[in-house]
Amino acid sequence: MGRTTLKDVAERVGVSAKTVSNVVNGTGWVTDDLKSRVRVAIDELGYRPNVSARNLRRGRSGMIAVALPDLSQPYFAELASDLVRAAQERSITVMINQTDGQEEAERRIAEGIDVPVMDGLILSPLALTAADLAHRTDATPMILLGEHVGETDLAHVTVDNTAAARAAVEHLISLGRRRIAAIGAQQDGPNETSVLRLSGYRQALAAAGVPYDPALVSAVDRYHRADGADAATALLDAGTPFDAIFAFNDLLALGAMHVLIARGVSVPGDVAVIGFDDIDEAAFSTPSLSSVAPDTVALARTAIELLGAEPPARGGHVIPFTIARRASTSGEDS
Repeated sequence: MGRTTLKDVAERVGVSAKTVSNVVNGTGWVTDDLKSRVRVAIDELGYRPNVSARNLRRGRSGMIAVALPDLSQPYFAELASDLVRAAQERSITVMINQTDGQEEAERRIAEGIDVPVMDGLILSPLALTAADLAHRTDATPMILLGEHVGETDLAHVTVDNTAAARAAVEHLISLGRRRIAAIGAQQDGPNETSVLRLSGYRQALAAAGVPYDPALVSAVDRYHRADGADAATALLDAGTPFDAIFAFNDLLALGAMHVLIARGVSVPGDVAVIGFDDIDEAAFSTPSLSSVAPDTVALARTAIELLGAEPPARGGHVIPFTIARRASTSGEDS
């Protein structure tokens, strides 16, 4: 049996091929009853649109590229999944790339080097700056994710890191915590996330009249569990009193919490802990981890929508966040 065509579906329903095309592509005006009949016929006959031919007629590939720093980090893996789902809602195929946050890898994909022809690019840069990207020569539409590009009129989607960090620390302060350690400061390399979240931390302390103590700020090389564990170990070994930890991502928080519990420190009885990103693992740790929860579904959908905008999108688009309050700060899941 040959491939089922629009004409076959049209004959089954008793309508024109144009009407079936309108239903398949979401164009034109078709009654709900007729849409239902066409869709039933499509399912019964096993009709599948020839996406390649349709895109060729439109001068499009039907594919986009998504380039993220590190897919071994749960946040980026979960974000990739959200982006793929958002793209699938628009019948777009996604090619995932990992840059490891390396400048050359980010530059090559931004310039379309060694990448198939794509309809667009979604890039989360760690090494490239706004100035670097301003001189990009490739004409493929591009949307940036994250805060690492600074002030630019390039289209980018992000969460307000300073406001989100401030909200996390305010949550700790509302529980009566005053000696709040911060884990995640970075002095070298791509450190915009660190700068913004540390700023939010300091703003919350200042607003509550809590003195800033540099001894409570722990620097890390990476945002992985082991780095959080090392930072918590250093805080405990230094003998600096603290009753809460704000970790700049969930992996740091999970690593820190592991050490606290292993050393006999009660969480949250002695030390309350909150992270950032609200990865799936946060809800299933012991105790479950409170976290800043960016709306990554909204981020993904916004990025996909902006990629197809006409005229091309410009400027920043900020997504909402909430505080997921769990046992590591309140003693129980909310």
